[in-house]
Amino acid sequence: MTASSSAAASSRSAPAAVRASLLRYRIIAYVVGVVLIALVVVGMPLKYLADEPSVVSAIGPFHGLLYMIYLAATFDLATRCGFPPRRTILVMLAGTIPFLSFVAERKVAAIVRAGLGTAPTAPGTGQGRLAS
Repeated sequence: MTASSSAAASSRSAPAAVRASLLRYRIIAYVVGVVLIALVVVGMPLKYLADEPSVVSAIGPFHGLLYMIYLAATFDLATRCGFPPRRTILVMLAGTIPFLSFVAERKVAAIVRAGLGTAPTAPGTGQGRLAS
């Protein structure tokens, strides 16, 4: 391994790069979750109960595009954090089940923060790590 390739490898897993990747993942996980819920809760009933497919035809491809971005963001985060393949695949599949992307996002954020040695500040405590 050359000096430049080892520097590039260490910069990919640097805490700042992992935090940036986590932020990208969290944003797209929420967006994919909201769009999927809109598709399932609004679009599907309109299509099958009211014979109005326009919402599904508008939101469906948009969700597909966003899901591809979600897969890329998940893969980026997983490679930076060294997630095992099973965890990576399960997190990727979370974007296909309504509400599950929100649950997966919370768990993934907790895992990544634990690996970085940081935790969200508890309100009013002023501490960076939550007591365990």
